[in-house]
Amino acid sequence: MTEIEQHPFEPFLPENAKLLMLGSFPPQPKRWSMDFYYPNFTNDMWRIMGLIYFSDKNHFIVSGQKTFQKDLLISFLKEQGIALYDSATAIRRLQDNASDKFLEVVTSTDMDALLSQLPHCQAIVTTGEKATDTLCEKYGAEKPKVGHYSTFLHQGKPLRLYRMPSSSRAYPLALEKKAEAYAQMLQELGMIV
Repeated sequence: MTEIEQHPFEPFLPENAKLLMLGSFPPQPKRWSMDFYYPNFTNDMWRIMGLIYFSDKNHFIVSGQKTFQKDLLISFLKEQGIALYDSATAIRRLQDNASDKFLEVVTSTDMDALLSQLPHCQAIVTTGEKATDTLCEKYGAEKPKVGHYSTFLHQGKPLRLYRMPSSSRAYPLALEKKAEAYAQMLQELGMIV
């Protein structure tokens, strides 16, 4: 039996967060370039955000190094009102990788408790199949197509569930196309003009 991994990070929940980005679970520490969300240097999430907000895919990258500027990311996310966490707090890896297909969820995140800490949250974005399925099952939401959203109620409040292209390089879509999809979502939420 493979060992159970506990989530390595605290939920990142800025008080002003309008958007919760919900992944499945971080990759193994051996794949990290920093100790923060989307830590794998080959993952494109921070390049996507760099393109959208600064027209520079390398905006968050430490020059000449294969890592990201964690402090810059944290201040950016707080300023923009973007929260981060994952749909599982404990998992087993059935293979030696971060693929959703080979993650067995041992403990799901208490989404009600998480959302209760985000009073300004208008939307949740999932980037992985497992996170999307978990939320749809929990709230009876319709599973949106990639690049679209469905609406569900949380304690009487309507929230959008966006399903975005994965920021993993394994997802076969050009970085610029991924950025276009995320930019459309952020425009719809009034988070960029």
